Amino acid sequence: MRWPESPSTATSWICPTSAEGAGGSGCPTTGSLASMEVQAATERRSTRQLMVGDVPVGGGAPITVQSMTITRTADHEATLQQIYDLAMAGADIVRCTCNDLEAAEGLARIVPRSPVPIVADIHHQYRMALAALEAGVHCLRLNPGNIRKPEHIRVVASEARDRGVPIRIGVNGGSLHPDLYEKHGGRVTPEAMVESALDEIRFFEDVDFDLIKISVKASSVPIMVEAYRQLSEVTDYPLHLGVTEAGPPPAGLIKSSAGIGALLAQGIGDTIRYSLTADPVEEARAGRALLEAMGLRERKNVDLIACPSCGRAEIDVVAVAADAMAAFADREIPLQVAIMGCVVNGPGEARDADLGIAAGNRRGHLFVKGRNVAVVAEDEMVDALVEWAEMIHSEGVEAALARVDIEKAAREAERDRQRLLAQQGDDVDDTGTRIELIRRHGA
Repeated sequence: MRWPESPSTATSWICPTSAEGAGGSGCPTTGSLASMEVQAATERRSTRQLMVGDVPVGGGAPITVQSMTITRTADHEATLQQIYDLAMAGADIVRCTCNDLEAAEGLARIVPRSPVPIVADIHHQYRMALAALEAGVHCLRLNPGNIRKPEHIRVVASEARDRGVPIRIGVNGGSLHPDLYEKHGGRVTPEAMVESALDEIRFFEDVDFDLIKISVKASSVPIMVEAYRQLSEVTDYPLHLGVTEAGPPPAGLIKSSAGIGALLAQGIGDTIRYSLTADPVEEARAGRALLEAMGLRERKNVDLIACPSCGRAEIDVVAVAADAMAAFADREIPLQVAIMGCVVNGPGEARDADLGIAAGNRRGHLFVKGRNVAVVAEDEMVDALVEWAEMIHSEGVEAALARVDIEKAAREAERDRQRLLAQQGDDVDDTGTRIELIRRHGA
């Protein structure tokens, strides 16, 4: 896999089949190279770069998404299946536990067959880190609160140094060294977590090991954010962001997005992981979606937008949107798709979407960039969206439009629009009454 370079501010990826990629006439999705640009408005913090397998982390490389398997690592076939599921969902790097020799043996079978680099998560036994290195893993994760003897830390760092394998110092607010708890008032503080990381770095540097990335995770979003902020001011090692034990969705998604997003918005962070009480595939999807939403990675899949529904809606917008999300699922189609409840306002409000559909008269009116292109039965709307999305993605907008009678589709849409207006009136949501009530407060 060849990773694009990522400048520290505005980041731009070029469609590989574009005129500037493989000699085509522009992006096949939209016919425009400009639409493939991804803008990151905040300057990213400058960090060192290291390689986890063939994936660069830090040093201006694209921010990567990580997740962790929940299978028994010793069951290498089940673990490999989950790794493939995670890779297809957007994970760039996957971590597996290495808590015993059977797990290490499983890693030896997993690493050669994995589609992404593998990180071994080490618990309390430093010997398992050495076993994982023998298994050929691409990175280790050590928790300073669990492996505490300096001589053990140095042995692992020396072995990793000789093999060129990086180590993540994974500080966790729930497992700090007892001495740090006592020093910082018997509680988890940002200062305590940063001190733990810096202590571990010193042990590594004692043996000239510097292939280091760091995390300082806490279940408290404010503590986590402040810990990373402080750490970013005292070291230039790449940072792995995450809120530990965030819990199940939707609360876990909200906590993780708040913490990780706040730091990314400040230019802090080189790789991320959502820690959810859920199928880890949800972690990978959420991480990827966050980076795409913040303009830090090129959109990989559909960006689905939908109206919140109103009195004019002729379909169950929530249900149709859910069906569409399921239908697009893992199809890698980087388009913005809109689902609008009515043909009266839908095409206009979502005219900037690459593709959309609006309901009217028990039919679905498909539109591309605000232009009506086709009419389908209500129960065929989602299938039609998928079909058109694939067509636009593979052939481009203009080629897709050339296949249809745009004028006929526009006439059909206008006919249904006028029918709805005649039935429902111009003020179906009774906003006029609300405005009159509002105006009384200014009288």
